[in-house]
Amino acid sequence: MALAPHTLTAPGAQGGPPPVAPRGSLGGRLVLATLAFCMVFTLAAVAVLTLSAWKSGLATMDAELAQVEQIYSGTLSKAIWELDREALQAHVQSAMRLPSVGRVELKVMLANSAVVVVERARQEWDGPGRAPTRRLVLSYEPYPGGREKVGELLLQGDEGVLWQRLRGALVAIVATQLLQSLMLAGLIMLMFNRMVTVHVQRIASHLAGVGPGNLGATLELQRSHHRQDELGQLVEGVNHLQGSLANHLQQQQRYEQELASHRDRLAQLVDERTAALQAANARLESLARTDPLTGLPNRRHFDEVKANEFRRARRSGLGLALLVCDIDCFKGYNDHYGHAMGDQCLIAVAHTLRASLARAGDLVARIGGEEFGVLLPGTHREAAWLLAQRVRAAVAACAIEHRHSLAAPVVTISIGMAVLEPGSAEDFEALFQQADQALYRAKAAGRNQVAGPIQARHGQGEEEAAAP
Repeated sequence: MALAPHTLTAPGAQGGPPPVAPRGSLGGRLVLATLAFCMVFTLAAVAVLTLSAWKSGLATMDAELAQVEQIYSGTLSKAIWELDREALQAHVQSAMRLPSVGRVELKVMLANSAVVVVERARQEWDGPGRAPTRRLVLSYEPYPGGREKVGELLLQGDEGVLWQRLRGALVAIVATQLLQSLMLAGLIMLMFNRMVTVHVQRIASHLAGVGPGNLGATLELQRSHHRQDELGQLVEGVNHLQGSLANHLQQQQRYEQELASHRDRLAQLVDERTAALQAANARLESLARTDPLTGLPNRRHFDEVKANEFRRARRSGLGLALLVCDIDCFKGYNDHYGHAMGDQCLIAVAHTLRASLARAGDLVARIGGEEFGVLLPGTHREAAWLLAQRVRAAVAACAIEHRHSLAAPVVTISIGMAVLEPGSAEDFEALFQQADQALYRAKAAGRNQVAGPIQARHGQGEEEAAAP
């Protein structure tokens, strides 16, 4: 009887849970994480670049104002010295045409003259704010070595221009950073899909189809075999695990087959030992109920059978006859011929008694040294009497020499007979006592005869009879 081998149930196979669909791919989550990182990086980069653009705008505006100073300082100084008001107005108006200039203030400070202020500002200008402001002292040198201060020039930048330029730069910065982030996320997703996602899906599909019958199918990925990266290590681990599991299952099946074979062999040995034990017990039981010398049932078996037959006879009303047989002058036989010959004599008498009984239910047993008991179930008085006479004659016919017998020159037996009558005996011991008393009468009458109750053929009643 073999054991059923353990089976490995793959996910989605019979008896196993179906494969669970992933809620989100690794590539998608990687892209989201990349976009989130890019957004944070973009905000930081935008802040840094915006601050840099602001400072650059300030520097550019300050440079533009410095260039205005450099261009107009000489002409303005000369126009002030020459008191050319139209030229001053023209120069100031020309400076206001530059986008970076929000307000121009020119102070004319000549000796012995009141200070004259020429001012121009844009209509929407509300003040310099964070825009740069430059102040220049105007001086003129009418003759070498004779430089004289003639006025001051104040140039104030337009903060609106700064913000306008910053907004343009900010739009360009944000657009550039977003474009870079999207391109980076797309590139990462593409590379991750080609390098990781496809192979992970292949591994998952392979593992979903793994079962006890295909553990030998190795996992292979469509990629360069010389790559010894994490996916290569994962493939090697899966193949090694399948090989180890296949070897384990084979070894387990082999162990189970060996165990089943040993168990069957053990069961066979147990059956053999049980049969041998039963046979031995039967032999012991037979020996316990058999006389070892004659092979006849012994007194123990006789006692068991007599009780059963007695109860059956009382219950059914059928007859039960008992013969108690004793070898005549057996002590003298032993003394003269020896115990070995005495044993042979007992064996011969036992075989003769057993051969004289034709029915299967009749029982002859050795119940003493040279004493035998015969049970005849369902036998009435006349039949028992005739059987007893036949048994006695058969023993005498064996012609076993017995020179020291008082009954005959050969071995003979005396028989006491008792027959169960309805209401005549309370138990078997009373019946046995009757047969034993009859045996005593047969011996007293000269041995080699049968004694017991017998009804004469002509209705004369019961009498004691003895046959020579």
